[in-house]
Amino acid sequence: MQPLPIVKHLKKDLAKLSNFYMKKGLAVVAISSNSVATHPQDGPQFMAEDAKLYNYPFPYLYDETQDVAKDFGAVCTPEFFLFKKDGRRPFELVYHGQFDDSRPSNGVRVTGRDLSLAIESVLSGQPVPSVQKPSVGCSIKWHPQKSS
Repeated sequence: MQPLPIVKHLKKDLAKLSNFYMKKGLAVVAISSNSVATHPQDGPQFMAEDAKLYNYPFPYLYDETQDVAKDFGAVCTPEFFLFKKDGRRPFELVYHGQFDDSRPSNGVRVTGRDLSLAIESVLSGQPVPSVQKPSVGCSIKWHPQKSS
């Protein structure tokens, strides 16, 4: 039996966390950057089915060129980025880390603790915890390299 990918392990709780914080003013967007050339099962049609199945309250976008993933320095799915807007300054990245310590096979309950603490800090005007554990998940499925 293969272990469940991290992103599948979190889908229900990600929708729940998003619903909770969107009511408090958080804007949420999900972006899939996986190549459909190598992984057609990760394409927009299946993303739409997931969004409906899990009642995602946020836009679920497809990064066809993979430029967004490259610009953000994303390497895995899921990967969480939290930005804050403060007055006239541009958005500032304040959290780039994991959802929580749960993994499909470690027996730790899914809580969204790490991401929630960062969100709570931003919403309350407090500094985000400086210790941020990196996201863990399946690597992004990059488009095949084209030969010249």
